[in-house]
Amino acid sequence: MMNPVAIESSAINVDSVIQDIRSNNLPALQQFIAQSEAGDIANLLAALLPEQRLIVWGLLTEQQQTEVMPLLRAEVRPGILGEMNDQQLIHAAEEMDVDDLAVIIGDISDQVTDSIIDALERDHRQRLETVLSFTEGTAGRLMRTEVLSVRQGVNFSVVLRWLRMHQKLPPLTDSLMVIDAEGLYLGKLPLADVVTGAADTLVKDAMIGKEEAVRLDAPEHEVAVLFEKRSLISIAVVNDEGKLCGRITVDDIVDVIRHEGDQALLKSGGISTEEDLFAPIVPSAKRRGIWLGINLLTVFIAVWVIGLFEEALEQIVALAVLMPVTASMGGIAGSQTLTLTIRGMALNQISRANTPWLVRKELAIGALNGLVWSLLVAAVSLMWFHDPKLSIIISLALILNFLAASFSGVVIPLILKRINIDPALSGAVILTTVTDVIGFLSFLGMASIFLLQS
Repeated sequence: MMNPVAIESSAINVDSVIQDIRSNNLPALQQFIAQSEAGDIANLLAALLPEQRLIVWGLLTEQQQTEVMPLLRAEVRPGILGEMNDQQLIHAAEEMDVDDLAVIIGDISDQVTDSIIDALERDHRQRLETVLSFTEGTAGRLMRTEVLSVRQGVNFSVVLRWLRMHQKLPPLTDSLMVIDAEGLYLGKLPLADVVTGAADTLVKDAMIGKEEAVRLDAPEHEVAVLFEKRSLISIAVVNDEGKLCGRITVDDIVDVIRHEGDQALLKSGGISTEEDLFAPIVPSAKRRGIWLGINLLTVFIAVWVIGLFEEALEQIVALAVLMPVTASMGGIAGSQTLTLTIRGMALNQISRANTPWLVRKELAIGALNGLVWSLLVAAVSLMWFHDPKLSIIISLALILNFLAASFSGVVIPLILKRINIDPALSGAVILTTVTDVIGFLSFLGMASIFLLQS
């Protein structure tokens, strides 16, 4: 009886691999890697230094290299492919599926790409050129062109005989696509129904899901949402005329979801989505420098606001102690709202009709939290500085900044999206600037009016 295997057991121990490389124990490492899965090898390469990746890559067989190549992370692939000669790339390309080849083709020079296309068989070349003709990030670029299609007028008996003629079905074939004589997509026929149904059942009487098809130019993130909503394994891709062009499978959607998750996380920190964790120091510093410069400008704005109240700060030291509280609390509250808003936008949950309700809800939450935490801060301030006026001012400033943060957390991403700027990239910086400025301005402004003039 086969014992269940723990999920963790499939992963390669990175420390062990690095130790083998350092001790030059390459024969043992090669034997170990020969038994590893392609996905695990791709993850291993991402965890190694650039020079270590090349050593491991050289230990792979040609078949392993072909399987691992399309699974490499975007930031790792160029360094690996750059060390392969033209003949190695051409040979690997000849063994790949069209969708896998389309993934790596952007990391290969135009000259080698032309050589690869010329070396492919005619049918393979035509399918590749078709996929590459579509814009990156669309259903057309994501789809597989290998599709099993049947006519609506035949019965299950004919379909079964036709299926037996195929020695191997395309990966993740859960259904057959139904088309008419002109190639128009009509629906799909689940394989389970073909196997269990009566032999004389007609395809047109059993097919389903005519509405489950996406256009070639549909954004891949919208396709991912459709897969999630309808728990799909595959979906048909059609052109403007409704003719079947290919299909998208769930494994491709998993890659899309992971890529979008990575993008959102990296953009929130101003990091390039193609930055390699183990890239050289100088290039990495240059990429991050631009974002640091932008953040520095926003800091100067906040510093300028503080400078307006230099006299108040010199006379009342307590202001310098308490003013970070208003900015920090407002920034945290705003970031919570901002995160929820960006997520709602990504899931298409926010519309023009429900935006006013969302703004009112977040303002109410901001007011409630502002009231609660302002009372707490006021109590601490009173015990610390024994100044009731100062406690009231810090309370009012906190409430104002909570309201401003809640409002900005909803409005800022909506405005950025309207002007075609990614909210995940710029929203946090703008929000922080708003909460800092309003927090300092409200607290120091009221203190200057009510404390210095009293």
